[in-house]
Amino acid sequence: MGVDLVDIIPEESTTLDSLSNKTLAVDAYNTLYQFLAIIRQPDGTPLKDRNGRVTSHLSGLLYRTANLAEKGIKLAFVFDGKPPELKEMEISRRREVKEEAIVHYERALREGKMQEARTYAQATSRLKDLMVDDAKRLLNALGVSWVQAPSEGEAQAAFIAARGDVWGVASQDHDSLLFGAPRMVKNLAITGRRKLPRRDAYVEVEPKIVELAKVLNGLSLTREQLVDVGILIGTDFNPDGVKGIGPKTAVKLIQENGNLENVMAKNPEIRISPDVNSIRRIFIDPAVTQDYVLKWSKPNEDEVVAFLCGERDFSEDRVRRAVSKMVTVASSAKKATLDSYFG
Repeated sequence: MGVDLVDIIPEESTTLDSLSNKTLAVDAYNTLYQFLAIIRQPDGTPLKDRNGRVTSHLSGLLYRTANLAEKGIKLAFVFDGKPPELKEMEISRRREVKEEAIVHYERALREGKMQEARTYAQATSRLKDLMVDDAKRLLNALGVSWVQAPSEGEAQAAFIAARGDVWGVASQDHDSLLFGAPRMVKNLAITGRRKLPRRDAYVEVEPKIVELAKVLNGLSLTREQLVDVGILIGTDFNPDGVKGIGPKTAVKLIQENGNLENVMAKNPEIRISPDVNSIRRIFIDPAVTQDYVLKWSKPNEDEVVAFLCGERDFSEDRVRRAVSKMVTVASSAKKATLDSYFG
């Protein structure tokens, strides 16, 4: 879910070409879930190999990473560890949503409503341990760096960015800002027309850059106060937030009162559960590791082919074309050179 700050933060339009020679930390779990949701057959069935193993996430990981590499954009994937205990309510909610979506999906299939079935199928995705292991194996073969976080992947990604080891964080969730990412890139690699859910309409999508300093200056808030705004609206660790309070109202309350304690003292009807400081600590002092190494290398084409084609039934021609994008020097001056990509 993430915290909903879309109405109050400034975003700057950019292009993939403008992000050339930039390194971005990516929340691996969110990315893999995205692939599992959108890469599906017309009836909603995910891509699978001959043994019934899901391969949608591997397909997305290969082709998107290769396309971005061709643009000179270097990625470092960050994998979730153990979630904070306060996230259990949100995890349970997501589980219920998936179970309900499965019921609707199966009913739509029985009734022959393929478009409706595919829509519901996108909400049924489950990321299993084998899928995560396969993703790491593919990244290793591609020579792409990845980091195992002790807890929230977004927190670790923000930490890596705050240390200056990557230029920014690629994410759709504004939680990255609460975790302290100095800048985030939204809509990475989904440039172009995107169909609106359950509507026969499309919108143009382009990458956006959000800078934490500009957000804080524009709202006259500190990062700690922005976290308090998020808690009022609702986060993954208190998903209900405070009923009736949206982003603009939350900002006004914190601007006028300084912090949540003062807000609650002056407004007895406002109650936040669980303990405010417990939620704050997850954002301000998250569990992260400093013992990580970011290192990229040239892809091992034979290893990638052996895995994806030999074990997971991918098209060898397509796989080799994708891998070649990551090792071929682009002729356009706008594209990254091999040295800058692997440097």
